[in-house]
Amino acid sequence: MIPKNFIQDLLNRLDIVDVVERYVPLKKAGANFVACCPFHNEKSPSFTVSQAKQFYHCFGCGAHGTAIGFVMEHAGLGYVDAIEELARGVGLEVPNERPAAGDAQREYAQKVAPDLYEVMQTATRYYREQLKLSQRAIDYLKQRGLSGEIAAKFGIGYAPDGWQNLATAFANYQDATLNETGLVITSDENKRYDRFRDRIMFPIINVRAQVIGFGGRVLDKGEPKYLNSPETPLFEKGRELYGLYQAQKAIRAGQQVLVVEGYMDVVALVQHGVEYAVATLGTATTPYHIQKLLRLAEHIVFCFDGDKAGQRAAWRALENALPYLQDGKRLSFLFLPVEHDPDSFIREFGKDDFEQRVQEAMPLSAYLLREVSAELDLHTQEGRNQLLQRAKPLLTAIVAPATALLLRKEVAALSGVSQAELEALYEIKPVARAPRAVFQKAGRTPPSAHRLLLQCLIAQPELGQQVPDEWEGQGAEAEAVSAVLMVLRETDFALNSPTLTQLFQGTAHEKTLATAEADMLNWGEDFDVAAEFSGLLNRLDEGRRRREFQVLQTKVTLGGLACLSETERDLYRQAGRGANG
Repeated sequence: MIPKNFIQDLLNRLDIVDVVERYVPLKKAGANFVACCPFHNEKSPSFTVSQAKQFYHCFGCGAHGTAIGFVMEHAGLGYVDAIEELARGVGLEVPNERPAAGDAQREYAQKVAPDLYEVMQTATRYYREQLKLSQRAIDYLKQRGLSGEIAAKFGIGYAPDGWQNLATAFANYQDATLNETGLVITSDENKRYDRFRDRIMFPIINVRAQVIGFGGRVLDKGEPKYLNSPETPLFEKGRELYGLYQAQKAIRAGQQVLVVEGYMDVVALVQHGVEYAVATLGTATTPYHIQKLLRLAEHIVFCFDGDKAGQRAAWRALENALPYLQDGKRLSFLFLPVEHDPDSFIREFGKDDFEQRVQEAMPLSAYLLREVSAELDLHTQEGRNQLLQRAKPLLTAIVAPATALLLRKEVAALSGVSQAELEALYEIKPVARAPRAVFQKAGRTPPSAHRLLLQCLIAQPELGQQVPDEWEGQGAEAEAVSAVLMVLRETDFALNSPTLTQLFQGTAHEKTLATAEADMLNWGEDFDVAAEFSGLLNRLDEGRRRREFQVLQTKVTLGGLACLSETERDLYRQAGRGANG
């Protein structure tokens, strides 16, 4: 875990304007900077960067965060990688606190990673050299239509047949790092042998150009067809995508990414000029994959094999994607003929036909509706009832407001019920939303008391020391205030605004803080945070006293002063004076 004080030190040394301008040209607009948002297509700028408050916010798509969050979103990096990237730029070395038990593997990886990365690089060089020496492997790749240029671009190699070939690449074949990287297997009898034998080797490269694992494909018939590196300190299958390092530039340029199943699919597509493809690594598409790709592109197209396994993979991808859908971004599904995979299809029909299929891919909404209504007779009450039951867990998983609303309307229409009836059945509570125009008018419309309290704590976290320990409130904003106060108390109120914002990225309160901070962009230069906060606390305290007085007043009405304890009588008199003052 990275210490909070290091995050604060890093953000103190960064200027978010400088960080964002490395990727996006900004223009000065009053106290802030603006640009067309890099996370969605737009013609007029709605992306705002506040130098004073050190956060960015897009009024179009809702993208929001600190310098760290921006690098994560724009470069597609994980939290730790983004911090390391920014830290290098300002000459800081990232420390690590002792992690929780579940993070033990990551702690170990950080200690030994330099050695392990070097081991993987040595193995990559060895496999590439062996490819040059194997005419059989070269002929296989040529027969699959791959050029030497593409093989070199992806670092493709060959693991010769034999049990201990890596002994020629490493001086000490018994070294523990060979086991830790999954390059060798140690049997129960303590005998060691190479994991990959007589296979075409595909290095799996992370976004920092480091080899973290391998995929090996048999040349002839054999099982398994693909053999992947095991989970290691460097490699988590559910977090990585094959070909992403090579495809990043094309994905960003076209704002589109194609997700396929196999290594050969990716390299064959690139061979034919489709350079925006990535592959899952022998696992289902995970939520982490979805989030990573949505940071990079406007449109994700899933293209799995046309067989039953491919159909299952597509449905699993849809299920895992639903909680992470974003309004304005698209997910589509391309189903090739059963006898084809992307590799065979593009080799037979060419790039133009394949990309035409990509552009005509089925939208997520159409695919979802097709599947939930499959084999149902919607002319019967029973069929419509089944549709409602099938759709419920899917629709209630979607948090993107417009997407969820439109799908609910369509399912309601298919089921013969009204939208209101469907939402009541699904127990979906309407969300009250303030119109954006309120915040865009000249002058500032005062927010709710809880939002204002939250905004003041974000602007000047040290003010939290004035909030009584027993403070409480109801609603999402009040809950966010409580969460912020908890974090501030844990750190003795020593956090600054950007650090506080960053710590709540990825939490249940992230959107509440983002909305509150976006509203803060409307504050005028004369806005006195400390004075507003003081007046707000007084109003909240006055409200608390009124409520206490009302409770005690009810007791007195029912049983007289005699029913109150001595302490309650004092409170009753004090609260009465406050409530009537």
